[in-house]
Amino acid sequence: METRTLRFLTGRDHPSSPPPADTDIGRIVATYHAWRGEKDAGDYADIKGFCKAAKLEDIRKYNHVLTPGTYVGSAARKADNEPFDEKMERLLGELGDQLAASDALTAEIKKNLGALGYE
Repeated sequence: METRTLRFLTGRDHPSSPPPADTDIGRIVATYHAWRGEKDAGDYADIKGFCKAAKLEDIRKYNHVLTPGTYVGSAARKADNEPFDEKMERLLGELGDQLAASDALTAEIKKNLGALGYE
């Protein structure tokens, strides 16, 4: 992920065509060929968060809206076994440290600006 919403796909600059299956584009290409039922492409399977072969009745059910998330869903997340109270305490501690660091940096910036005559 380049940013929270922008992902650059791996394999886009790979010299072979199609790129290897362990790259993002290679995975898309391999899945497409399997979905088409092409020889030597393997069996197609829906993968939550990645691909879904929606049936026409599913599309009708959602009033012909073709937003991918409607059908594909989101990938499963790793289980978080940390109890909520402990996690909240840990996160509040981290937040306190970050706020203290922010205050120290703000004071340093003000001091430096003051030394330059900008108060």
